[in-house]
Amino acid sequence: MSLAAVPGHWKRYKDIAWLLVKYGRSDLVKGMRLEGFEAPTPEEMKAAGAEDLAKDLERLGPTFIKLGQLLSSRGDLLPPAYLAALARLQDDVEPFSFAEVEKIVTSELGARISKAFSEFESTPMAAASLGQVHRARLRDGRRVAVKVQRPNIRDEILDDLQAFSEIAAFLDRHSEFGERYELEKTVDEFRKTILGELDYRQEAGNLETIGRSMREFPRIYVPAPIQDYTTSRVLTMEYVEGDKITALAPLRRMDIDARGLADELFRAYLTQILVDGFFHADPHPGNVFVTADGRIALLDLGMVARVSPSLQENLLKILLHVSEGEGEHAAERIAEIGRKVEGFDRMELERRVSDLVGQYRHATLAQMQIGRVLLDITRASGDAGLRLPSELTLLAKTLLQLDEVGRTLDPDFDPNAAIRDNTADLLRKRMLRSASPGHLATGLLEAKEFVEKLPGRVNRVLDGLANNQLGFKVDAIDEAVLIEGLQKIANRIAMGLVLAALIVGAALLMQVPTTFRIFGYPGLAMLFFLAAAAGGFALIASIVTTDRAAKKKGKTPVS
Repeated sequence: MSLAAVPGHWKRYKDIAWLLVKYGRSDLVKGMRLEGFEAPTPEEMKAAGAEDLAKDLERLGPTFIKLGQLLSSRGDLLPPAYLAALARLQDDVEPFSFAEVEKIVTSELGARISKAFSEFESTPMAAASLGQVHRARLRDGRRVAVKVQRPNIRDEILDDLQAFSEIAAFLDRHSEFGERYELEKTVDEFRKTILGELDYRQEAGNLETIGRSMREFPRIYVPAPIQDYTTSRVLTMEYVEGDKITALAPLRRMDIDARGLADELFRAYLTQILVDGFFHADPHPGNVFVTADGRIALLDLGMVARVSPSLQENLLKILLHVSEGEGEHAAERIAEIGRKVEGFDRMELERRVSDLVGQYRHATLAQMQIGRVLLDITRASGDAGLRLPSELTLLAKTLLQLDEVGRTLDPDFDPNAAIRDNTADLLRKRMLRSASPGHLATGLLEAKEFVEKLPGRVNRVLDGLANNQLGFKVDAIDEAVLIEGLQKIANRIAMGLVLAALIVGAALLMQVPTTFRIFGYPGLAMLFFLAAAAGGFALIASIVTTDRAAKKKGKTPVS
């Protein structure tokens, strides 16, 4: 299929092709046949770098910005410098008009702004690619922040996603790169993420869920949503008075317990990831505030991730192995949770992971980033032919952003020590979680079923033993098929021996003088030789016919 067959998406095709050519992957655009495509100039290609990619994505619009944020977690696709640039990718854009804000809020809430709010600032606090935020005050006097989605943004993103899917499907079919990295699956993952962010009711649920899990951390604050003022396109939440962590004045920084905040923030995220299995996946510095009373506030919880209990166990072990510098054990765990593709090289994976872990073992946060280590591990896994779960790459990106926040608060904070110091507490929490009423009830029901059925099963075993009827059935092989195969082999060996005897007999009879001749040779010897030849051809024909029939049935031929 040629991409030119879908002309409605030509513009986005050209944008993607332009990016691929500019950043050194012109081989991937072969066969697209895009009419009127203008490749980047040599000057643009020469200047292309990680920061330029971030700027290009910002210029191309919201879907590309969100795609860049997703790619920042794909250490198997991009070099480290590009991952760092995309992880810092911000989507500050021009705000849309207050008239549009009024129209959307009125339509969504079913009441005019003047009726629903006692105050509503017309100038937004911040404007991003998907929406913008306004300060307001409810009728009961509470100060709130109201996030309003951009008009028509959903239709624009859906159209872009369709173009991305077509490009990814084309590359998966026509390039080794696409086939190896399964780009269409990446686009599907991206689709689920961005469509989730477009439904503000999901974000409201995320605020409530993570807010509950953070109650045990007094210095971590998650603003609560105002459900009566929240719809799919309007989100109203408690207003946070504070400053971005990257905009703290020096004097303000001296007034807070930076090391304590960094440690508590790291512990909070370890609890989210390894105990709750539900974590905020976008803690970049722009989403982390220091409140007026010296707490850490987490904002913009549209992007979250879930981790299954089995993956939680392996993630905890991987983090412990990394923090202890045990590269080989980390590689073993990574190989267990990954999906092996053609050409998987286990030795190469163990070598590269051991090198990475050993290199960063004793570094402080000022010298290393644990998120960077995990991203490098995902890249090494991809090169070795191992596909890791998307949750692990998203975790790596989250920790990378968390490292930056921690370094901003306290340059001497050591994440490896934090993991080791909190291991006992994390294990205790996991055991308490497993001892929840639901798990205990399930265990009791299983125990009840076991006790009820045990007497009958014991009686049947004892009766069988007393009547000499107790036996064990081991279904390791199919004996009938095995015996049949052995018989065929024995028959062919016996036939081969008979044919060999005929040939030897014919050779000996050649020396016996006789008047009966065939073609000038002793006749009896020639008859034996011709019989042996006919039998040999028959044996070969039988072997070939049997093997072909066995292959068609999907069985292993017996030869």
